[in-house]
Parts: sequence; structure tokens; C-alpha cells
Amino acid sequence: MSEMGKKTVSLDRLSPGEKGRIAGMSLEEGIGRKLADMGFLKGRPVECAYRSLWGDPAAYYVMGALVAIRREEAGKIQVEIESRMENGVK
Repeated sequence: MSEMGKKTVSLDRLSPGEKGRIAGMSLEEGIGRKLADMGFLKGRPVECAYRSLWGDPAAYYVMGALVAIRREEAGKIQVEIESRMENGVK
């Protein structure tokens, strides 16, 4: 858990509709730079938009853009959860 009781999980753990703020990333320099250029930066809001039929890749809203990334990379991005779906209802 992070400050003030907010739960931190990897980005790949968010379900569609869940939102959070990027808390940190531990990606290789090349992919990390590409994602940073697309808005994946510490403190930025991110929302899981949807997952493919098999769950990989998933698409996320960040900085007004819809970006699809693989589970492997999403698993290396830490997110503080801001809104969590409960039984399909916020």
C-alpha cells in the first residue's frame, strides 16, 4: 500500500473502467522512453479502456490518447488505484 491508504498495483491488474495514477515504471530504456513520449509518466492519470479477447494486449487512456500495450510491459508500470469497480459498478 502507498501513502494515505491508496492501493498500488501493476497496470496489467486494472480492469476496464478502473482508473489510477502512474506511481512508477521499471521498463527497459527503449520501451520506457516510447511510453513516456505517449504520456506514461509518474503522476499522470491512466484508465483501462478494454482488454483483447485473450487479455493481451490491453488498451489504456492516457493524456487523451488510447494506447494498447502488452501485458509484459503493463506489468512493469505501477499504478495507485483511484477508482475500483465493484461487481461491475463504480
